Amino acid sequence: MLSAQEQLDILMRGVIEVVPEAELLKKLENSVAKKQPLRIKLGVDPTAPDVHLGHTVVMRKLAQFQKLGHQVILIVGDYTATVGDPSGRSSARPRLTHAEVLENAKTYQEQFFKVVNREQTEIVYNGDWFKTMTFDQITQLMGQITVAQMLEREDFQNRYRQGNPISLHEFLYPLMQGYDSLKINSDVELGGTDQKFNVLRGRDIQINEGQEPQIGLFMPILLGTDGKIKMSKSVGNYIGINEAPDVMFHKIYNIPDEIMEDWFILLTDLPNSEIDKIIGDVKSGVLSPSDAKNR
Repeated sequence: MLSAQEQLDILMRGVIEVVPEAELLKKLENSVAKKQPLRIKLGVDPTAPDVHLGHTVVMRKLAQFQKLGHQVILIVGDYTATVGDPSGRSSARPRLTHAEVLENAKTYQEQFFKVVNREQTEIVYNGDWFKTMTFDQITQLMGQITVAQMLEREDFQNRYRQGNPISLHEFLYPLMQGYDSLKINSDVELGGTDQKFNVLRGRDIQINEGQEPQIGLFMPILLGTDGKIKMSKSVGNYIGINEAPDVMFHKIYNIPDEIMEDWFILLTDLPNSEIDKIIGDVKSGVLSPSDAKNR
């Protein structure tokens, strides 16, 4: 096992924020001292059957944790997906049936394990605990946050100011995601920057229940092939990991030059020094952008 500092140096590649940062090193030090792996959480709502390169940014970070000897817990949000994550949304997500979510989860997992080691992954469905909760337990959970705290969310603020409706069931979502962290005793939760509010609710709930709180580790949102907005199948600026190799190649070949550096950092294992040289050579004209994309 590498030292805590050596692990931290590896894990911080591409990371945009750690909350709170000092506690991650402490958790790693404790893990090394006790020879006990950290429990690394990723929750996914299989609202669609396809995985694209944008999703793999967080998955690749999970794989890094696994290579360092830590335990990954994949939470399949079969119940949270029926509520719908309001993060970054200007309106409520369309509600999915439980059957639709479970069907999506099958193909999602097949693609997930192209990136993450199946043998070092524990898979749990959050329906295992949410379907047994009583109304009293649900109201106790809802009592751990106020409407004012919910309206601190930028997406909710925008919708409220613009007069767009916010349904009460959407308030449940961050609490459900936070409760997941409590149930699996999460040490670190991974997510994109759009997940910060939800991940921090997990810390709050763990603290309230006397559990050591998790660390939030946030990855940047990968820009799509247009180089302008978040990669998304609905927008059409995506590369699916199940697409044919020649299709993937041509899509990568056509990405804007200015996003190559981020893609190298977030989607490859090349050393940072090699990436710096590639990008430097492109900027100086020693290497053509086309050759860099071929690489």
